[in-house]
Amino acid sequence: MAWAFAKLGKGNTAETLFQLMNPVYHSDTLLKMKRYKVEPYSVAADIYSTPPHRGRGGWTWYTGAAGWLYRLGIEAILGITRKGDRLIINPCIPECWREFRITIRYDSSVYHIHVENPEGISNGVISVEMDGEYFTEEDILLDDSRADHNIRVIMG
Repeated sequence: MAWAFAKLGKGNTAETLFQLMNPVYHSDTLLKMKRYKVEPYSVAADIYSTPPHRGRGGWTWYTGAAGWLYRLGIEAILGITRKGDRLIINPCIPECWREFRITIRYDSSVYHIHVENPEGISNGVISVEMDGEYFTEEDILLDDSRADHNIRVIMG
């Protein structure tokens, strides 16, 4: 569901749903941690709904959902997708996020990405720049040059 809202350009809703699924938010206070009782870095297959275990997680290492949650956050919300040797940057973020930074590695190269959101919008890219060179498209050719690259993305 969160993925669909991200694809529709609804960054606020996508992030809200992401937080509901993210195990970190099930244990980000002492009270929640005592109720959840499982690892905050593993997606639980079960969240119990009846007393005395209401809110408790279960079956945390028997699900492949963690990989999908990771993809939702990185690909759908942050908009960082790799297709072969191309990097596509097309974020769909909450309007209150004015910027974010992420570093990724491709073979021997490192890409430092800084996404700026001066207008406070959820989606739309007006410029992509890597190492001083502007791109007319949202995708960048990745290389294995052992270099550090700086990418600046302006939303608008």
